[in-house]
Formats: sequence, structure tokens, C-alpha cells
Amino acid sequence: MSYKNFKVETDSDGIALVTWDIPGRSMNVLDETSTNELEAIVKATTADAAVKGVVITSAKEAFCAGADLSMLEGMNQAYAKVFKEQGETAANQMLFDQSRRFSLVLRSIETSGKPWAAAINGLALGGGFEITLCCHYRVAAENPKTRLGLPEVKVGLFPGAGGTQRVPRLVPPQDAMTILLKGDPVTVEKAKALNLIHAIVPAADLVKAAKDWIRGGGKAVAPWDEKGFKLPGGPVFSKAGMMMFPAGNAIYRRETYDNYPAARAIMSCVYEGLQLPIDAALRVESRYFTSVLRSKEAAAMIRSLFLSMQELNKGARRPKDVAPTKVKKIAVIGAGFMGASVGYVSARAGLDVVLIDRDQESADKGKAHAQKVIEEQIKKGRAKPGDAEALLARITPTADYAALKDVDLVIEAVFEDRKVKAETFAKAQQYLKPDVIFASNTSTLPITSLAESFKDQGKFVGIHFFSPVEKMMLVEIILGKNTGDVALATALDYVRQIGKTPIVVNDSRGFFANRCVGRYVAEGNEMFLEGVPPAMIENCAKMAGMPVGPLSLSDEVALDLGLKIMKATEADLGPNAINPDQKKLMVEMVEKQGRLGRKNSKGFYDYPEKGKGQKSLWPGLSALQPKQLDPDTLDIEELKQRFLVVQAVEAARTVEDHVITDPREADVGSILGFGFAPFTGGTLSYIDFMGTKKFVELCRKLEAKYGSRFTPPKLLEEMAAKGETFYGRFAPKKAAA
Repeated sequence: MSYKNFKVETDSDGIALVTWDIPGRSMNVLDETSTNELEAIVKATTADAAVKGVVITSAKEAFCAGADLSMLEGMNQAYAKVFKEQGETAANQMLFDQSRRFSLVLRSIETSGKPWAAAINGLALGGGFEITLCCHYRVAAENPKTRLGLPEVKVGLFPGAGGTQRVPRLVPPQDAMTILLKGDPVTVEKAKALNLIHAIVPAADLVKAAKDWIRGGGKAVAPWDEKGFKLPGGPVFSKAGMMMFPAGNAIYRRETYDNYPAARAIMSCVYEGLQLPIDAALRVESRYFTSVLRSKEAAAMIRSLFLSMQELNKGARRPKDVAPTKVKKIAVIGAGFMGASVGYVSARAGLDVVLIDRDQESADKGKAHAQKVIEEQIKKGRAKPGDAEALLARITPTADYAALKDVDLVIEAVFEDRKVKAETFAKAQQYLKPDVIFASNTSTLPITSLAESFKDQGKFVGIHFFSPVEKMMLVEIILGKNTGDVALATALDYVRQIGKTPIVVNDSRGFFANRCVGRYVAEGNEMFLEGVPPAMIENCAKMAGMPVGPLSLSDEVALDLGLKIMKATEADLGPNAINPDQKKLMVEMVEKQGRLGRKNSKGFYDYPEKGKGQKSLWPGLSALQPKQLDPDTLDIEELKQRFLVVQAVEAARTVEDHVITDPREADVGSILGFGFAPFTGGTLSYIDFMGTKKFVELCRKLEAKYGSRFTPPKLLEEMAAKGETFYGRFAPKKAAA
């Protein structure tokens, strides 16, 4: 029998080699066809007496990248249809049967009576890794790039085809919970040390090693199907188990604040499953998986963190009629912390970089930053010494603007001051090639007004990086009124080249991300001035799902920078554009108390010397509060809501202002750019999943109590009246081919 996604060849020893190779794809993914065909292959090889064993491998560079999550989205749509036509019980049964099917296919491999060996030739993640776990033997090719793991929790799911049951039966419970709850993939060496794979061999010997194990009498029985099997960490109710699970629950609560149903389900699956025989345990896992798949958190996270992010990374917003561009050499003007970091990530991606500053010493400092970063990567084992040499050879520091003459793209990263930027543009323009694209890495200044001092405004665009550039995955591409398609396409191509995720926004002060996160920081200040205890402000923000509290974030950004932006906004837009009480607080902190944030080790927090303990809230804060409220009288749920609602309302305003034209960009941008509670799916998904009508009602309640910052824009009121959603009204355009 022939298959579309697999090739099956049986050798003279009766060993069937099953090679996974989905046509037209660079990587195998677990889709409907692959599941159907794998099931047929298991049945055929099990029934064929001539087959003595099976080796499964891949013809591609990787083994499998995981499940095709659009298939899961389809299952949810089918669930809604059956629910409407046949009721909840029938819909639940349908979803359970569908989501359990792959688990049963893998179990049939394990119980086929034929030895199965997985020859892992590269990356194996999610459902792909689960396939290898059900094989009786796992051998991986030597490859420093290979990673094995179960990252499903990062998109609101968990491994539902046996991952939560097989991993803790192979690995000590603490390691198993780390693998499942963090979702971080491991190297083949780490996998071998953990007992997740049996052997590592040179790539050329991979299939031979798998076949040799079968020829040598490889056993077709999984460890947990053997009589007398003992769990690696002992029974759940042993002394070791009782040390692990209560502590695990506490850590889970501390890390997630119970916002992630998938993480809670992992804890339950492992705890309950390890007390049962494997078949019953797999049934338990499937029930939890069905429940999590129906959660709004899973739907939101799959859409934003997988489907939308993938579409944006593939160029969903790229102008279709512009030929692909490949940036080979860039110039970064301004070799300070931001410019030096942009230079580093560009050189890391293989681009040649000219780093320009006012004098040679300043430019050299920018290159030294790149050297420091790559040396830290080498120390952590994430890069090799040879990588540093190659990377640094690609960076040329200089004070001579004539070095701009042969670059493809210029990124200006000088001081956030209109006059300084205009002087930079004037100096640079005389040396530029006619077709070069010029980008400003401004965080707040509107691109249209900056472009006025540039000769060809069609070639001027904003490329806004987030700090620290090396870690932050988001880049905002800002279109001025006159920015042309070639400039947009070049900016998008460059961002994809350096491995970041781009969002495209129209021009406005603060663009998208800074407008929203500014509201978050300001809300923390508002609570502080109301008399909410500072520790409560920080903790409630984290309980709401934000990665750090607003006071801590203010310190990271720098309080003096916040005050500078406030003063610039007031100068440009008048006194009504800012809150005078917040300005007074910042003037007190910065100008009178000399507290600038982390950069001078004192802000809302006190920072110890490096390596000497943790930061702590400054005891002098209470003296700056006009009054202190009793924490026992405060509504924690309302405090949490305020943090998320104030950002979501601002995101809705950016849609009304046409800054955001595609809801995917608001959602992906809010999670990657400023850590908006990932379990919500992002700022607009937060509104959509709550329901616009309910969200507007909540806004009105908060507006009555706290003021106009919670006033819903007219667009939202109109959508609420019509029962519309952002993803319905502003349906995203399909990705470019």
C-alpha cells in the first residue's frame, strides 16, 4: 500500500523502515493525513507476519515540529456545530473521541507485539516527540541543534497523546514536571541523561543503529507494561511523592496564579495517572485534554501564539507586489545601548553591520557591547568561541558617515530628540545610495513628522525595537503617511531575517505598544496615589497575568525617562495631555529624591549590589502617598481587572484611530511587546472572549469609579450594540503566499 506522507520499505531481515516525508513542506507536522496513515501502517505491520520490527524516521532535517494546531481549531469548530445541532453531551463525546484518537494510535504501536524503534534525526517536538516516546527504543543522531520536548503548555495546551503519562514513568517526577510545565525543549545529551532516549549515534549510523537494536532481539514491551514496573520516583503516596506533589502545587500557584487551565491539568494528569495502570491513565489524560481544548484560554493562546504569530512571521502584512529583498549590509547610527544591541542581533543573523557614532571611541564601545553579549552566550554554552570571532568580524565601528555609501538599510538609533534626529538625517543623506531605505528606531516620536526632514519620505519608515533587543522578539514597523511599499517590504524582510516577529502599525504618538503599556504603568501610579500598598499593586498585577508589576517596570524603563516623556507630551499637546499628580510624583522621585530606577540602583525599589540579595520596595514610598488604604478593604479582583481593562481599552482606541488595522498584530504585539497576560490571547482577544457587551459594561463601572481613562471608545460601544467581535468585524487578511 502506498501513502501520501510516509514511505514504507521492508528489508531482507523483515525490518520495515517507515520514513515520514510530507510533500511540499519543509518540516513534518502531525496533521489529519499523517494520523490516518500512521494508524494504517501500525495495523498493516502488526498483521504482517513477515515484519519483525519497525523503524520510524524522517526524510527531512527534523523529525517533526509537532501537531498542526489549525487541526485543533477545526475540532473546536466541529464541536460548536455538533453542540448546536445535537447538544452538549453529543458534542463532548465527539471531541473526546477525536482528541483521543491519536493517543490510541500511539498506544497501538506500544502494544503491537512488534518492536518499534524511533530514529530521531533532528528536532522532535510535541506530538512528534510523543510518537518517539511510545516506541520501545529511541536513538538520536548527534546534532547540536536538535531539541526534544513537549512545548504545548506555551500555547495553552498540554501533551495529550501520552506525554503526561510516559514522561513521568521514564523520568524522576521533579524533572518530569519541569519538562511538562515549562515546555522548554532539551538537547539530545540532556534527553539521554534523563532516560528520554536510549542512545546517541553519528547521523550516518542512525537507521542502522535502530535496526541493529531490533536485530539484536529488541523487546516489544514498554517498561510500564512489564510486571513489577516501578515508577522512577516511587509511588505517589510514598515519602518522596509526598515531598514532591504538595511543593509542586505551591510552585504551580506561584508561577501561574491559576490562570492557565493546561498547567493545572498537567498537575492533575500526572498525580492521578501515576496511581493507575497505563490504559486507564491515558483515558484520564484524554478527558483532561478534551476539557482544556474547550477552554477559552486554549482557543485564545492557539490563535495568537501559534496561528497568528506564524502568519505574521510568514509576511501576512507584506505588500504582495514588491519583489523579495535580502538585506546584506546595514548601518546603525547611534552606538549606545539600543543601537549596539540592534547591531549585535543583525550581525548574529549574518548581516554586515556598520556601527556609526559621534567619535571612534563611542563606536568602539558599541562593538564592545556585542563582544560582551556573545562571550556571555559562550559561557552559557549557547555559542562556540568561533561564533564570536565570525560575529565581531561582521561589525565595523566608525565615526565616518561616508561608510553609509554601500549599505542596503540604515537604522537611526540616536537620542530621542527631534533636533538630534534631524541633524543625523542631514549628515547621513549625502552619502546614501538612491534606493536605500532609512528607518528610525524611535519609541514615541511620530514617524510622519520625523520624515519631514528627510529628502525622500517614501523611503522613510519606523523600526521600533524593544529593550533588551537580544531577548525581545517583537519589532514594531511604523508607517508614516508617506512611507512607500518598498520601505515597508524591506523593513519586514529585515525583521524576518534577524528572527524577530514584526507587527505593522500606522503612525501616532507612542504607536501601539507604548500607548498600551504606558496605561499599565500609569495605572500602577494611580493606585499608588490612591493609597494602595505598593506590594499589593505589584502582586495584583502579577496575579492578573502581567510578567512584572508596574512599579518594577517603571524602574526598568527608568523613572527619569518616564518624566522626560511626560514633559515632552505636555510641551507638544498641552497640560491636559498628562496627569499633574503623576508628574508631581515623578518630579519628587527623580528630581528631589534622585531615584532614577534600576540604572542608579534606586527607584520604587532598592537594588542591592550585584549578587547580594534581591531587590526590595523602598521603605520611603509610604511617605510619598497622600494616604494609605487598608488592604483588607480592597477588592483584589477589581485591582486585577483595572490593569487589564485599562490596556485593552487603549488597544481598542488604537483600532479606532487606525493605528492597528489587523487584530492579530494587537494580540501578538501585546503579548510579545509588553507581556500582556498571555492566557487571554492578547488585548483584543481579552475583549472578544469576554464579549464586547460585557466588556463595555465593565468599562462603564470602572469609569464611574475611577475616571475617563476607562471610557470605552465609540467603536467599542457600536460593536457591543451589534454583538460584534474584533476578529469578526476586522477579519484578518490571509497570509501572502
